[in-house]
Amino acid sequence: MIPVICLFVSALCSGPPLDCRDDDATCSPTATLAALTATGVLTPVDCSDDGELWDSYAATEPNSWYAITYGNGQFVAVSIDGTNRVMTSPDGMNWTPRSAADVSGWGAITFGNNTFVAVASTGTNRVMRSADGITWTPHMAAEANLWYGVAYGNNIFAAVANSGTNRAMSSPLGATWTPRAAAEPNQWAGITYGNEFVALSYGGTNRVMTSTDGINWSPQAAAEANTWRALTFGNNLYVAVAISGTNRVMTSSDASAWTPHMATEANSWTSVTYGAGLYVAVSSDGTNRIMTSTDGANWTPRTQPEPNSWQSITYGDGKFVAVSIDGANRVMVSTCD
Repeated sequence: MIPVICLFVSALCSGPPLDCRDDDATCSPTATLAALTATGVLTPVDCSDDGELWDSYAATEPNSWYAITYGNGQFVAVSIDGTNRVMTSPDGMNWTPRSAADVSGWGAITFGNNTFVAVASTGTNRVMRSADGITWTPHMAAEANLWYGVAYGNNIFAAVANSGTNRAMSSPLGATWTPRAAAEPNQWAGITYGNEFVALSYGGTNRVMTSTDGINWSPQAAAEANTWRALTFGNNLYVAVAISGTNRVMTSSDASAWTPHMATEANSWTSVTYGAGLYVAVSSDGTNRIMTSTDGANWTPRTQPEPNSWQSITYGDGKFVAVSIDGANRVMVSTCD
């Protein structure tokens, strides 16, 4: 049980309640109250020494859960199959099934401008959006491509595809989409926004492309010719992971010059996120299917609660939450203590 003093202190401050279950100098009830009395503010949650302990939880249905994000106090996950292809949770542990806008293959989701937006690789309507993650509205994509990634930044949503004539599209609100030419006709798989939009590809000559506005894209050389799958931005650093290759991690401060790094294992690394001082990546295979890093360069292997094909991870409310396409329990959570 969280000490009463911790709940009391947290109630006086903005942000999620502080978790004081540990007893170190930075998060003990006594230290927290002293810090608040002296400064009037709480030290931000620090997860840099976490990501080691994980617990598994049941998804609402045994679907192929491919993507997860956090926004407006809700974790929201989407799947490519199943009856209810959306599920939501306020804590990452207890989930509620939701109806998707269409029976499409939902494989990517983001949150921005108080709106959840998901894209699909199959279906009639390959975009859907929601203000709360519960009620969804279908929308037509710019083209019937295999849309694999979506992100929000600089007042615009941008998505990338694995196929099609125009393998990028953009929308100011997530409803009406305009086709955009990708930097190269590659198999674009992941996208994020940091100081600009950055997308990754499975193949091609230049397996990175960048855009300041989500409309015009420029090619960039990756650190190695790997099958790059996903990336994140945190602490002024882009960190990307791959499902194949020699060095399956690369980092960059500007998205143009990339440095290769060794992953902890030669796994198929499918997703990476950043939260409160820690980068965390998950994979769909291997012995240790989680790895963590405080700098994006040096990684530590972590043991997953179940050997599932983990596909996506996000951070929110002091927790890392990942979803899987298989297994008995298709959700796992690590709380920053």
